[in-house]
Amino acid sequence: MSTEPETTEKAGPGTPDTREPHGAPRGGSEGGAAAEGTETVEGTETVEGTETVEGTETAEGAGAAEGTETAEGAGAAEGSGGAGGAENTEARGSAGGAGIPEGEGVAEGAGAAGGSRADGGPGTAEGAEGPGGAEASGGTENPGAPDAADDVAGVEGGADGAGGGGSDAGAGSGELSEAEAELAAQRLERERIERRKAEKRGPIDSGGKLSGTAADLLAAVRAVESGEKPVATVFAEPAPPPRRPAPEPVRKPRPAPASAVPSGPAPQTVDAVRRVLAEGGAPEALAPQVAAALGEGADSALREDPWQLLRVGGVRPEQADGFARALLGAACGPDDERRGRAMTVWLLEQAAVAGHTALDLPALTAALGRQGVPDPDAAVQGALAEGEALVFQDALEEPGAPAAPDADEEEQERPVRVLVGLERYALAEESLADGLARLVNSLAKEAGQAWETLAAGLSGGAAELARAVAGHGLVLHTGGEAARAEPAALLGAARAAGLRAFVACHTPDGCRRLAERLGGEPAEQGVGTVTGLLSGAEGPGRDADGALELDLLIVLDAPQLDVEGAAMLVESLPDGARLVLSGDPGVLWSAGPGRVFADLLAARVCPQAASRVPDPGPLGELVSGIGVGELNQVEAPGKEVVIVPVRDAAEAVHRAVQLVADSVPRALGVPADQTVVITPGHGGAAGTRALNSALKERLNPGPGRFGGFDPGDRIAYSPAPGRTVPGVVVKADADGLHLSCAGAPVVVPRERVEAGVRHGWALTAHQAVGARWPAAVVVLPGDAVQALSRPWVYTAFGRAERHLSVVHGVEQALPKAVAEIPAKPRTTRLQTLLRTQGA
Repeated sequence: MSTEPETTEKAGPGTPDTREPHGAPRGGSEGGAAAEGTETVEGTETVEGTETVEGTETAEGAGAAEGTETAEGAGAAEGSGGAGGAENTEARGSAGGAGIPEGEGVAEGAGAAGGSRADGGPGTAEGAEGPGGAEASGGTENPGAPDAADDVAGVEGGADGAGGGGSDAGAGSGELSEAEAELAAQRLERERIERRKAEKRGPIDSGGKLSGTAADLLAAVRAVESGEKPVATVFAEPAPPPRRPAPEPVRKPRPAPASAVPSGPAPQTVDAVRRVLAEGGAPEALAPQVAAALGEGADSALREDPWQLLRVGGVRPEQADGFARALLGAACGPDDERRGRAMTVWLLEQAAVAGHTALDLPALTAALGRQGVPDPDAAVQGALAEGEALVFQDALEEPGAPAAPDADEEEQERPVRVLVGLERYALAEESLADGLARLVNSLAKEAGQAWETLAAGLSGGAAELARAVAGHGLVLHTGGEAARAEPAALLGAARAAGLRAFVACHTPDGCRRLAERLGGEPAEQGVGTVTGLLSGAEGPGRDADGALELDLLIVLDAPQLDVEGAAMLVESLPDGARLVLSGDPGVLWSAGPGRVFADLLAARVCPQAASRVPDPGPLGELVSGIGVGELNQVEAPGKEVVIVPVRDAAEAVHRAVQLVADSVPRALGVPADQTVVITPGHGGAAGTRALNSALKERLNPGPGRFGGFDPGDRIAYSPAPGRTVPGVVVKADADGLHLSCAGAPVVVPRERVEAGVRHGWALTAHQAVGARWPAAVVVLPGDAVQALSRPWVYTAFGRAERHLSVVHGVEQALPKAVAEIPAKPRTTRLQTLLRTQGA
């Protein structure tokens, strides 16, 4: 290890020579300090990057000529160099390149002022040339050094001895007066100007010892300066070897960026609506929602028809009636036609929330009567006349009904049902039926051979599914969790055969599970979500006509497709593409209106491939039995299924928290953050609100400074009605609540937190569908009997992968629900439309 350098009183010619061998590597500090072991001189003043002898001052970076270029390895100091455009070639003895004698004052890169010969003595840099033109020992010319020396000498208040050639430790010249120094500086400046003029007229002699790229570059500079070659030809890169031209890449259209127009209503509109609401005694907080629902002129529309308040979600008829009475006074009555129209639309909206795309006319008029509408038929006719609803007459397909008459026969009267629905859902259902018929009828027959070849490479249920896809544009595939292996195999084989294939799942968790089967990341394996595919964030993109660039689309979790989402998917497929809808028909239907998968199964308009692969283990046996209406007692030697009886809701909450926080992690090794609690509803003594409050207190207690949330809270985020994405709270700031959902960062603005984010340790079965957890705790309190049905129990119990705990407080209501209570019926038109079109 090196020792600290020794300091002496004075440095001069008599200083002992303890220098390192010439050319030895130096370990200088930043800015070119002398090598380790160099003796410094007491009283020496140095500026950054410069080392001087006693009494000598050197300006920082002095001598830097603009455009200076230093050859690699020369070690020229910071800011130093030669004349503009010249190279400082092989400067020997410069800092960092060769050894510098200890105790000698060497200004980094600056040539010594004066005409002294650089022979290794004090005051000069080895290899530098002084302003008098003396050649440095070692024989290397440095045409840039004079300019550097001149610049050093010309600095205001310049170095002592600028005209005399060195310092006290150098040539020993006498001191100059201030006037003499100024005259010397002016003389040097004139000499420098004359010298530069001469250099421009004469040839450039430097660079003779260069070779390789450096020599080629110097020759190119000389050729350009002399005018022999233009700059473009000299510095142009050599032409690359000819390559086979690549095809022009296809530009995939992406969704257009959001418009710069504000998405919310104008502030003046909101203010005007707020005044009307205040006048009618309604909460002013509803103003933004009313303005968004009614659009421009919302205040006038609301004043003219107060029952338009029902267009805002959550407003009840009795609240709208009170608002109307406050605004209209004596002119308000139950027989007001405006009230009848508004009630008709409100009932149809409520029906859509329950899953219906339309309502039978008798059911609609009966509901209007229960809302106090004196003339329900007139109310419906008023809504139809205003275009707020549509009416349909669909033929009933009854056993024994007469066949459709021939064209030559007199048309026979057939039974029909009259349906009334909102335009958006009616059009979506018709568009879906048209799109499915197009896929079936546009199938290219000659493409079947490639699919038959693909099917030959598969086996079992996957081969059966592939053969069905080979000859049909629409195929339905049914099965449980284990059956997902069959569409996964079809996807892998199709992609291996060069076909454009993609799988869309309902949830990010579904994408993860399928990608794990395929052995890669979702995006790499052609797996994404339905939402991502439709938005363009995932999948292959669209062609010039706006169609997805796909030969095969497989949709898993197909029962979760509502009529609008299914219509958008089908409309996006090009002619000739194949569509496979795969899912478990026993789970709960979509949160939005429609029952697309069930209607297609019932219509029998396309091939149906039923998987014969059962879900394994005690959990698979239990869930399979529920699917056929049997609640069986199964053997669970590994505690795969545990029943925990409770007497009331309070005990149910206590036992659920105990299971999640203690029993399941301790007995099975499943951590609390991988266990989900499922309960029938949000309200009640053992609903999601009560359970989440108790679980937060136990697992992540905190003050809930941001809308009741703290970092680390598990949440359920709803970006759109009917969609739920589990996640975790990361932080909160002025931008909103920061979440991590399926590994992706999400920021929920402050104003949307209350409506879009809930705590997520406990979920409803509808929120949990499409996802699975290592362990699930299903809570069935006594007040949940009315919510139980076979699809609900099937869905809730099927969310567990390894362990299921049932907190049981409904006694015999559970087996009764499994055996006797099917899914609630939904009124839709898809089956009739498919049969009519012959899809």
